[in-house]
This record gives sequence, C-alpha cells and structure tokens, in this order.
Amino acid sequence: MAAPRILIVGGGFAGMECAHKLEKKLGPHEAELRLISPTDHQLYLPLLPHVASGVLTPQAVAVPLRRMLRRTAIVPGGAIGIDPEAKAVIVKKINGEEVVERYDHLVLTPGSVTRQFDIPGVDKYAVGVKTLAEAAWIRDHVISQLDLAAASSHREEREQRLTFVVVGGGYAGVETAAYLQRLTCAAVKRYPGLDVSQIKWHLVDIAPKLMPELGERLGEKAMAIMQRRGVNVSLGVSVAKVTEDTVTLTDDRVLPCRTLIWTAGVAPSPLIATLGAETNKGRLVVRPDLTVPGLDGVFALGDAAAVPDVVKGGDAICPPTAQHAMRQGWAAADNVAAALRGLPLSDYRHKDMGLVVDLGGIQAVSKPLGVQLTGLPAQVVARGYHLGALRTLTARFRTAANWGLNAVAGDDYVRTGFQAQRPATLKDFEMTDAYLSREEIGERVASAGL
Repeated sequence: MAAPRILIVGGGFAGMECAHKLEKKLGPHEAELRLISPTDHQLYLPLLPHVASGVLTPQAVAVPLRRMLRRTAIVPGGAIGIDPEAKAVIVKKINGEEVVERYDHLVLTPGSVTRQFDIPGVDKYAVGVKTLAEAAWIRDHVISQLDLAAASSHREEREQRLTFVVVGGGYAGVETAAYLQRLTCAAVKRYPGLDVSQIKWHLVDIAPKLMPELGERLGEKAMAIMQRRGVNVSLGVSVAKVTEDTVTLTDDRVLPCRTLIWTAGVAPSPLIATLGAETNKGRLVVRPDLTVPGLDGVFALGDAAAVPDVVKGGDAICPPTAQHAMRQGWAAADNVAAALRGLPLSDYRHKDMGLVVDLGGIQAVSKPLGVQLTGLPAQVVARGYHLGALRTLTARFRTAANWGLNAVAGDDYVRTGFQAQRPATLKDFEMTDAYLSREEIGERVASAGL
C-alpha cells in the first residue's frame, strides 16, 4: 500500500518550515512529502530592501530549499487551482506544462501578493517589493534614472527621473524608502552635474501615523529620521492617478515621477479564491489547529490564512509576519503528523515578539518583547534578529559579510541588466493572472481521470 501523500503548496517561511519539520517527525515510510514551489529557494522577504539598495546580494537572502530538505520532492512550478473534492492541485510548471498533483493531506502556504487598488495607472506603472526579481529590477531602475538624468539637458526630464515615490507606511515601505534614499544620495556624488538637492523621495500612506504597530513614540522617531534625511512623508494621503511620468495624489499634488514603488499592504494569494471556501478579508478561514472547516485533510497557514490569535483572544487574527509564518509551519507539521497517526491536534499559539525596522547605517527602531529601542541598540537587535531567522549558516555568513563589506567599502552602484528586457508591472512580476476558474479546474481534473 502506498504511503499517504502530503502535498505542501509554497516554499516560503511557512511551507519550508513545515516540510523541514515533517522530515524530522515522520519516517521515510510513513508519508511521501512533495512541495510545490516556482522557485528553488526560501526567500527571506524582510531583507529585500537591502537587496534593492545593493547592500546585500540576491543570493544572501535566497535560502536553497535543497539545502534544508533532503527527502521532500520539489515540484518546480506554481499551484494555479485546487479541487478539494478530488483532492487534487493543478500545477503550472516553470516550463509551462500543466500537471495534476493528488494529495491525502494538503498544506496550503501560498503566501501573498502586493495589494492593488482600482487606481488608474497603478497596474501599469507600479512595482512591488515581494520578489527577488522586483528587488533586482528596482535597483537597476533607480540607478538608471540617475544615469539618464545626468545625460539629459532638459530640466523637466531631470526632475521626473530624480523624483521617487514609495506608497505604504508600514515597515516594508519605510525600509525601502530609507535604504533607496541612502543609495541615491550616495551615488549622485559620482555624477558630475547632479546634486543631492535635486533628488526627491516621497513616502505616502493613507494612515494618519507611520508604522502604528510600533507605537506612537517609535513611529514618531522613525518619521523624524526620515524627514531629517530629506524624505517627504505625506500621511492621510493616497494616490489618485499614475501616468508614465507623473503621480497624482489625493490632495491634488502632481509629482513629476518615473518611479513608483508600491508597498501598500499585501493580499492573500489568488490561489485561495479557487477553493470556493470561506474567507476573512480574502484570507482562508481556519480553525486554531490550522485545519480548514469543510475541507478534508486541508491545512492552511501563513499570509493566506486567517489564523485565530488565541493568545490575544476574541476575533484577533495573526498578522502576516515572518515570525508567525515560521512558527505556524512548525505547528502545522506537528498537526499533520498527529492526523496521520490518529492523534489529537493542537492549537497554534505564539505571542508576538515585536517588530524591528532597519533604516540603514546605525539608524533603526525596534520593539523586541515590548522594549522600545532606537539608534545603534535598535540596529544591533534588528540585524541580530535577521541573522538568527535566516535558516542556514551559509546564508547568515553571506549576509553578515555583505553588511560588513558594504559598511567598509561602500557600494559601486552598478546596473546588472538582468531584468532589463522584461515587463515591469505587478502582474508580470507576481503572476497574479495565472490562476484558473472553478470550471477550468474541473476540466483539468476530469481530463486527468481523478
């Protein structure tokens, strides 16, 4: 008799941690482990602003799945549809081929995509900070704007190319703006004819406060650091319209701009919508033990699941952070193994350890375990946390070495050209239009004879 098949969708924090722990908990003959992922690495998302600014190389934040997983078969592709009745997942492999993967137990960790709104031009001109490709493209693009501005004799064009807008006042947007602003202000010194005063960075958010999850004091400290560096922070304001060379804000300001970086929150993977199950603001509703009501053998966790926060109680839902995703991965592995062995399942519980926000240099604001830190102590905590969270010694060494080299030698501001010819939209980078309808899923499953 064949061993039960455990199919894990997604190789991010939650998916990789779940597979890694299942390899330890289950014997080789207890279950067949398969993981579906379009990439062969776990991406350490919190450090993408460091990659976009060139402080870290892409390889430093890409932890190879095969270094962590020894007996889990990796299916190189993305899940584009699920039929829970047939217990089947439709996968589009990286070569375009579609296959149907059956399962006995399904662990859904498809993650999230950049949240978009129905704002004219955002889908065409904005880029997010969710993938390595986006981070690499942003770095090349920002440096190319300096190159083109330096080569132009037109004042209007220079103004457009030296104005940069980041939308989103959460930690991702703040870190991205902080690191890229440092990059441009350092790089411009090597461009004859350009001056630091010509560079304009704008951080825009509809919320009334910057990073409210940090508390008022740390949020105001972060705001003061950003403003002292020359970043224009606009709160209570959003984007009304975007064109190739302008960003119009809801307060009627029109900014000449050719760079719009969109970090205004995340939305669950569109894969969740293919299930036809109950959702909470797009996230799949799950029980505290991470099982999905009404779907046999299905567990869901990470950014795409509305996991009840039993520590806070009430209707609280765990926020979509890396620390929750990793620990939910461990909890899911325990519960999947328990389900296989006919044992009771346990609820997921974890008290949030706080946030760290790295603003570059010796500047940071951190709130570990409720303790408010700023400046160098906060930076030590922030980088120490990231090094600890990286899953291999190799990744930790690469990251620490990159930080050290950058601190001593600085950056050379080189355009790699790796993403030069690809379309640069949220849809193209994050493939949000790859998913099937319920009817298409049924057709694929029927043709596979399941």
